[in-house]
Amino acid sequence: MTTTGSRPTRRLTTAQALVAFLAQQYTERDGVEQRLIEGCFGIFGHGNIAGLGQALLERPDDLTYHQARNEQAMVHAAVAYARTRRRLSTLACTASVGPGSTNMVTGAALATVNRLPVLLLPGDTFASRAASPLLQELEQPYAADLTVNDVFRPVSRFFDRIWRPEQLLSSAVQAMRVLTDQAETGAVTLCLPQDVQAEAWDFPEEFFAHRVWHIRRPAPDEASLAAAVRLLRGARRPLIVAGGGVIHSDATAALAEFAAATGVPVAVTQAGKAALPHGHPAAVGAVGHTGSAAANALAREADVVIGIGTRWQDFTTASRTLFADPEVAFVNLNIAAFDAAKQAGVSLVADARAGLQALGTALSGWSAAPDWRERAARLVRGWDAVADAAFTAGHRPLPAQSEIIGALRDAMGERDVVVCAAGSIPGDLHKLWRPADPLGYHVEYGFSCMGYEIAGGLGVKMAAPDREVVVLVGDGSYLMMAQEIATAVAERLKLVVVLVQNHGFASIGALSEQVGADRFGTRYRYRDPATGHLDGDILPVDLAANAASLGADVLRAQGLDGFREALATALAAERTTVVHVETDPLVPAPGSDAWWDVPVAEVSALPSATAARAAYEQHKKAQRPLLTPPPA
Repeated sequence: MTTTGSRPTRRLTTAQALVAFLAQQYTERDGVEQRLIEGCFGIFGHGNIAGLGQALLERPDDLTYHQARNEQAMVHAAVAYARTRRRLSTLACTASVGPGSTNMVTGAALATVNRLPVLLLPGDTFASRAASPLLQELEQPYAADLTVNDVFRPVSRFFDRIWRPEQLLSSAVQAMRVLTDQAETGAVTLCLPQDVQAEAWDFPEEFFAHRVWHIRRPAPDEASLAAAVRLLRGARRPLIVAGGGVIHSDATAALAEFAAATGVPVAVTQAGKAALPHGHPAAVGAVGHTGSAAANALAREADVVIGIGTRWQDFTTASRTLFADPEVAFVNLNIAAFDAAKQAGVSLVADARAGLQALGTALSGWSAAPDWRERAARLVRGWDAVADAAFTAGHRPLPAQSEIIGALRDAMGERDVVVCAAGSIPGDLHKLWRPADPLGYHVEYGFSCMGYEIAGGLGVKMAAPDREVVVLVGDGSYLMMAQEIATAVAERLKLVVVLVQNHGFASIGALSEQVGADRFGTRYRYRDPATGHLDGDILPVDLAANAASLGADVLRAQGLDGFREALATALAAERTTVVHVETDPLVPAPGSDAWWDVPVAEVSALPSATAARAAYEQHKKAQRPLLTPPPA
């Protein structure tokens, strides 16, 4: 420590100062304090090795370094970590200048779309421009200060480039503000020119003080609450749609209490799937395009819909065809005013738990009509029977994907976590999975990013090492990003990876048929000289051998009975284990009775496309703006 004037300072490089600063950032909610930045993933190159690399080496007690294998994957792992920690803690990610940094852009977009905090520290070109043009430097004749890292701007909730060491004082604080703001959070990007990373400056000692960021629970204002209560008291067929904000806010117990007291049925989005446990009297299951027929039937009849912590994605609204009552009105309880204002509904801008408690108090003595509650219960019983049949379909020789999901649910404990992201599996999970624990269902469907699965499972396990983490991944997603199996092995973190092999893209294959494209480009096949298309024999790709080469134990399951045996072995193992199982991609899960707007060719020589266009135009007739009528 030195003294500059009358103020104590530390002479550190910019990178060293940033690491020391991050080590002292904490969050606190409901009296519980935890570190905001628990560690740092990194892949090093000339753009960050002498700066952040040196700082992390020198200061291991400040920030634990985790070695990743892919820059996009490490951001996915950090995002999954943050989600598991209910947005109260996350990880930083650093990559070298150029392709290393731009590889993180997809992860940044995923974080921001899902409203999940992650700190990105991409290396950048020289601030001094002493040696320009550098290796991997983008040169734009019209803007000398533009670098490839500017691509982070539209996918970041906060962006800055640290041109001088002293800029870090204000920018780092603003970065922490956004990471901890539950309404504004997402990817935060601080670009670090490689010469500035290594440059020393006298940083004021107070910059490194222990700093706690209080996570508020704002309550709804009285006028908005009164408007919502008036609407609900006049409702004949109310429905709650619970989103991820319920889980982020740790409001699941408040939701269960509110639903029990009022009898309002509760449907759930992908992110909110575990907001209410299966079996709760008010739980009616998944809603939307990948939802259950029970929840969707109620959604079509609902006259007042309470959206809690949801951003109303098109899958949730079935592309705005699901909520069919011509006078349906929306009450949106959301900590983000942007989301609360959707559908021009009554906006309750508040924390999910605080808002539910306020609504519960204001609605004391009121409940949904008995016939509405009874209808919801009948529909749920009917859907449960449909799901049970899907779990035990008896399809041979290859099992149906729904049977794999049923076997998995039977084998997993209540606190175990299932992780998935893209393809047909998330839709089947949303319909069929029966969650027991709020953190037991981890499906990334805001960005639906292929390749998230294994990296996301790694992040979940890092955040919750006491839970079994089971990753469900199709062969298409596996081929895009499996490298973090090696990271899990290196960190001695056990994952169970269920690799569902169906030789192609099952989800897009089904969608391709729906739009009249006959599964074009969705199968993994040799090119057939006779047709000119990739519709020949199956490729001799051995993904199980690939997983073994990354350090995992591998079990090859044959059929459903073999899968059950292999899964039991994997869950009992102490190391990362991959269970490889083939399924029949042409056996669908039960239907949701809900549509998704994917445009179909208006003219085509293919009869299948012409028929699909006719069906598309029929569905379009049901699409509507979903605007809540103004109060009388």
